[in-house]
Amino acid sequence: MAKSKYEYVKLFEHHLSLLPNTYLVARVDGRGFHHLSAKYALEKPNDRRALDLMNAAAVAVMQEIPDVAIAYGISDEFSFIFDRSSNLFDRRESKILTTIVSTFTSHYVHLWPLHFPDKTLSPPMPSFDGRIVQYPSKQNLRDYMSWRQVDCHINNLYNTTFWALMQKGQMGPTEAEEALKGTSAADKNEIMFSSFGINYNNEPVMFKKGTVIVRDVSPLISDYPENVVS
Repeated sequence: MAKSKYEYVKLFEHHLSLLPNTYLVARVDGRGFHHLSAKYALEKPNDRRALDLMNAAAVAVMQEIPDVAIAYGISDEFSFIFDRSSNLFDRRESKILTTIVSTFTSHYVHLWPLHFPDKTLSPPMPSFDGRIVQYPSKQNLRDYMSWRQVDCHINNLYNTTFWALMQKGQMGPTEAEEALKGTSAADKNEIMFSSFGINYNNEPVMFKKGTVIVRDVSPLISDYPENVVS
């Protein structure tokens, strides 16, 4: 590499190394996807094509980055899990995170026409932000996965009931919100079944529990609880 008097500016660079022997979770989240959903008239409460696109982009990430052992996705987010033994990029946080986010985003945009041939992308283009969290134990990692899946269930149950009230019950947004205020999970199931004949148990598993993509069976994943890997 050529030397010059300006090379001293590299001294201002700061590289944060993630802790060794910890599980890493890199999570990408869609930026402004509420507006994207409205712009392209995505189906409510779930658009199967949009979720399939997220899954396809996640698979592409795993194909390009072998250190990713598991990926879990719900709605407009995906979590990529690295085993504690991973030493990708010498565990430099910025390198890992920017690689995950940029790889996911590029494949999402590239694969869009395959999933939405009738909807041409235009600026502002879809984009994602991200973060990395370090977990010291397998129990912590299990709890993280359970947290995201519980979040998926709670949000999807609410949204499925909310949009049933809107689409089938002819309610407005404010009226539907008021109707659901203070309701339990059992209440929401009863509203859907008694009013609209919707059995929530028959909704697609991906809508209710999210998507798990596993590279192979390894000690990292073999003892995950059944309610996480499904």
